[in-house]
Amino acid sequence: MVESSVQASLDETDRAILRMLQADGRVSNAEIARRVELSAPATHARVRRLEETGVIGQYTTLLDRETIGFDMVCFIGVSLQLHQFEAIVRFKELVLEMPEVLECHHTTGEFDYLLKAVFRNRDELHRFVVDRLTPIPGMARINTSLVLTEIKATTQLPIE
Repeated sequence: MVESSVQASLDETDRAILRMLQADGRVSNAEIARRVELSAPATHARVRRLEETGVIGQYTTLLDRETIGFDMVCFIGVSLQLHQFEAIVRFKELVLEMPEVLECHHTTGEFDYLLKAVFRNRDELHRFVVDRLTPIPGMARINTSLVLTEIKATTQLPIE
C-alpha cells in the first residue's frame, strides 16, 4: 500500500496530537503542548498544519443519542432497480436531505447502499421507510436491520 505524502509526513508528535484531539476535541493547546513537550506556539503551528493539509477535517460535538430520545439505530440496505446516472444522482440528493440518516455508503455485495439511521421509535422508522424511502424513483429493495445492542461505536481512527 502506498502512503500519501501527508500520511508519510506525520511524525510521532503529530500522531500524539491527533490521538489527543480524537479523544477530546476540547483539549487546550497548552495541555497538548505540555503532553508532547513542545512550546505552545510550536504545537499550535502543528495543529494548523494538520488542519490545512486536511488531516483534521473538522471539530464537532458528539451527542448521546439515547439521552435526547433517539433510541433506535438501524442499518438499512437499499438496492436500486437500474443503475442509471440520473437515478443514482437523485438517490444521493434525497439521502443528503434526510436528517435521520447519519451515514450512507455506496457498497458492493447484496445492496447498492447501506444507510445508518436513527429514530425515536418504531413509528418514526415506519414513516421513514414507507413515506421517504419507498417512493424514491427506481427503488428496488429495502432491508432494515434494527440494532439490539451497540457493542462498540467510536469516531477515533487507529493512529499508529
